[in-house]
Amino acid sequence: MATHDIDTARLEEYLGAHIPGFGGSLQAEKFAGGQSNPTFKLTTSGGSYVLRRKPPGELLKSAHAVDREFRVISALQDTDVPVPRTYVLCEDESVIGSMFYVMEYLEGRILWDPALPEARDTTERAAFYDAMNATMAALHNVDVDAVGLSDYGKPGNYFERQVGRWSKQYRASELKRIPEMETLMDYLPANMPADDGRVSLVHGDYRLDNMMFANDEPRVIALLDWELSTLGNPLADLANQCMAWMLPTGGDIAGLAGLDRKALGIPTDEEYVARYCERTGRDGIDNWNFYIVFSLFRLAAILQGVAMRAEQGNASSSEARARGAMVEPLAKMAVELID
Repeated sequence: MATHDIDTARLEEYLGAHIPGFGGSLQAEKFAGGQSNPTFKLTTSGGSYVLRRKPPGELLKSAHAVDREFRVISALQDTDVPVPRTYVLCEDESVIGSMFYVMEYLEGRILWDPALPEARDTTERAAFYDAMNATMAALHNVDVDAVGLSDYGKPGNYFERQVGRWSKQYRASELKRIPEMETLMDYLPANMPADDGRVSLVHGDYRLDNMMFANDEPRVIALLDWELSTLGNPLADLANQCMAWMLPTGGDIAGLAGLDRKALGIPTDEEYVARYCERTGRDGIDNWNFYIVFSLFRLAAILQGVAMRAEQGNASSSEARARGAMVEPLAKMAVELID
């Protein structure tokens, strides 16, 4: 079964029995973009919803954990972190062919270009960045015990676990030998900063296009795509966002390289990090370069998985092969930062 095929009659029967007020005449339309868990807009006579499913086919172990996504979004309902309302998790693969969950459909904007051409002026562009910063700080300030997520991740050094995990995932999806990835898999374990003991809820893929903004103002109304979330070191999210801005403009994953940020009203990395530290009670951040190198390595490993799924024919997006072609350039960029 392809990622976009859904038995709407079977799905309508199931959701009618599990969501109060669920209407009839169900239609499912796949959203464009996204590499991991295929996402659909469900339209019924009673309203609209969003469905996220595991892709069909053979998958890497621990990948595409839509059940974890459902759990974390549900746990954050009454916090300062903006998330959609959740309705139901279906673990019965006989309904549409893989596990899925259904959540609220929100009207808003997904912005893809960090240069934010949509902004009216530099003041509004700066406000978008401040909203992203405030949302990240709200996430990392969540009391995980109070929201029932104290067992949502493993104890111990987060970055040690992450380097191990993504090295294994990379090996499992490797299509050719890339010397720079070998260099990074040697460098990262050997240069691991001491664990500072801080543990927070980590989004795992914190970036501009995983947020939905209000249609009429620079306000985050939903933080989306929680598949990689866990308990860990919050600096992973901060570094991931700053790393993305290093990438070239206009690429498949757009960055800010070469742009005059001041002229655009976009904060420097230093300004963005300082504001985050104010909001989360930090004095500063040591070993920042390590976290950026790690973020580049992890993105390369993730995109290698996308490339493998494209090779197998079950990637969620037609852009999968282009994403896979980014693995080597990202690894080279990371190695240059080491040097």
